[in-house]
Amino acid sequence: MTKDEVAVAIAFVVKIDDQDLGAFNTCDGLGCEVVVEQREEGGNNGHVWQLPTRMKFSNVKLSRPITADSTKLMRWFSGMANGITRKTATIEARTLEGTVIARWGLLDVIPVKWSGPQLSPDSPKVAVETLELAHHGFFGPGAGG
Repeated sequence: MTKDEVAVAIAFVVKIDDQDLGAFNTCDGLGCEVVVEQREEGGNNGHVWQLPTRMKFSNVKLSRPITADSTKLMRWFSGMANGITRKTATIEARTLEGTVIARWGLLDVIPVKWSGPQLSPDSPKVAVETLELAHHGFFGPGAGG
């Protein structure tokens, strides 16, 4: 990454099986961890064994102000009422000029939650929607970033 490609002001473009859901301005939860099981060995008081068991992937939460792309998201999400099938997804971090800074591929994606804006005349805020996705891991070149 050159100094001109530093990801300061970025957008996260999301595609689910090549269906473009548009750009989001926040992305949270891209990560994984190894679940560790601790075992004590009789007669060995010097340490506890740390045994790796499986990989655990956190849900990804994306949010943005309501835009024309919100219709695409609602069509895709409401289509899940006929049955949920796992998809693949890509999330691209792009500069405002459209240069891709990083790309993540997600395996076996299912939508977990969609939250619409909180509309109230008492507090004029930007109308924001949030999408939460569960997945079973990363794929492709640059997997994980």
